[in-house]
Amino acid sequence: MQRPMLVLPLCLGLCACQSENPYRAESVPLPPAPAQADHTLDLSAYPPAPLDFARYRTWSWLAPPTGTGELSAEQVLQILGSGLEQHGLRQARPGQAADLQARAELRVEQRLYQSYDDYGGWYGYGHHHWHDHYGLYGQVPVVRTYRRPVLVLRLDLIDAGSGQQVWSGVGEAGGYADRSTETLRQATRNALERFPPN
Repeated sequence: MQRPMLVLPLCLGLCACQSENPYRAESVPLPPAPAQADHTLDLSAYPPAPLDFARYRTWSWLAPPTGTGELSAEQVLQILGSGLEQHGLRQARPGQAADLQARAELRVEQRLYQSYDDYGGWYGYGHHHWHDHYGLYGQVPVVRTYRRPVLVLRLDLIDAGSGQQVWSGVGEAGGYADRSTETLRQATRNALERFPPN
């Protein structure tokens, strides 16, 4: 007689689960695609094509750089122009349209450097044929701080047709105060080391 009493609560629970759900899934249909969508190529979905640097043959100054203390403007123009020519870029003649425009920035930075030296002696016990001896050994680090001028060159190349910057390089070289022209040549080589990019 107890079995029907157990079945009745189960039946009531199942009936409650089968009641109508008040939440309904509804969706708004998507609008139709525009008529020109079938014929339009979305270039933003693709990476830009790599630049062909072989088509750049000539260059001109966007704004000629000025001298920096030890270097005159003529020396700067000559050294930078020679560096660009070594990488296959010739300076355009006056009145001739160039493929690239160059912009250069020179500055001298005072950098702090440190050197470490160890000074000391020896301490210990040793035996000799005629006598014993003692000694002391220790190291004392000596730190020296000094300033060194460093020439920093930033060189930008801009597509003359589009006005977009297509390449930029930075080069540094020390020893500016002693041999300024050779320092600029080294900084130019360092700046153009990765031109043209692979």
